[in-house]
Amino acid sequence: MYKLFFNLVFKRMDPEQAHYLAFRWIRGAARLPGLRTFVAAVLAPRYESLRTEALGLRMHGPFGLAAGFDKNAVAIDGMSMLGFDHIEIGTVTAQPQPGNPTKRLFRLVPDRALINRMGFNNDGSAAVAERLASREAVFKTVVGVNIGKTKVVPEAEAVADYVTSTERLARHADYLVVNVSSPNTPGLRNLQATESLRPLLTAVREAADRGVEDRRVPLLVKIAPDLADEDVDAVADLALELSLDGIIATNTTIAREGLGLKSDPSLIKETGGLSGAPLKARSLEVLSRLYARVGDRITLVGVGGIENAEDAWQRILAGATLVQGYSAFIYEGPFYARAIHKGLAARLEASPYATLADAVGAETRKAAK
Repeated sequence: MYKLFFNLVFKRMDPEQAHYLAFRWIRGAARLPGLRTFVAAVLAPRYESLRTEALGLRMHGPFGLAAGFDKNAVAIDGMSMLGFDHIEIGTVTAQPQPGNPTKRLFRLVPDRALINRMGFNNDGSAAVAERLASREAVFKTVVGVNIGKTKVVPEAEAVADYVTSTERLARHADYLVVNVSSPNTPGLRNLQATESLRPLLTAVREAADRGVEDRRVPLLVKIAPDLADEDVDAVADLALELSLDGIIATNTTIAREGLGLKSDPSLIKETGGLSGAPLKARSLEVLSRLYARVGDRITLVGVGGIENAEDAWQRILAGATLVQGYSAFIYEGPFYARAIHKGLAARLEASPYATLADAVGAETRKAAK
């Protein structure tokens, strides 16, 4: 039913306008108690075998919504209603910003992919912090907060910019993510170099500890799939050195060659980050490499090209404790999370592993022997 609706309605609309329309529907449904209860009952996580503990947090399962869909923390209950086990909001910047000029979001339907150059359009960390502080949660769900650099802030002042967002948002976050891997903010990816990343992560960690005294807010970093293997290793080593809580692998890619893209060449040539199915192989490679380097000392989150339960299962076997999706949600619709849960539970039951935690990294460990 959704695929028919997508082809008849959403496919004919500007992608960003379709996103906002769907967003309004989800938020509207979450405000109606009867409808909200019905939808949640149908789509809620229901498999005890998928219960997950990660980052010191307990979740219904391992599958969450990646950052980018709900930049301003306005639809947390709506997305929880659809069955996601955790919600990562953002990317949020210290200062509010409109993002890049439209048109800035493109569907590559034959490739089941998206290209975006949104540019961290968001209300700013002060507004988002106020929204999170005043939120009366309908559903108890884990909320991650993803922070990035304000575009107008020079690279030399990036640390202070991230610290400002941390001071405002850390107390409202179940976990905090430093995003240094979006291709749509000039100079941002330069911060992935360890000589820049070390002082940044250290400063954010210190700011979070100062601002939240009653608990330790888990801190993760999100990296790009375009990093060279030796740079992936360097980030892994730095994460261990700094006792980072996790790494999210991966963000969108600027690559176009070698991905077998079938969409209109004019779309493929659009600048911005490519997400969805074409990202699947490289994201899995990066994840496996990270797990081979860090093992179970750091929580790994797999994201990029997760279309179905098999994709999620392969990420878990490669080393991901948590997995996230976004682009495939656009194509699969409201039953996306439910299908992932059902398929993961079936795969776990058919596997030799007693628990989901036992499956984490099993294939990577096997390959290393």
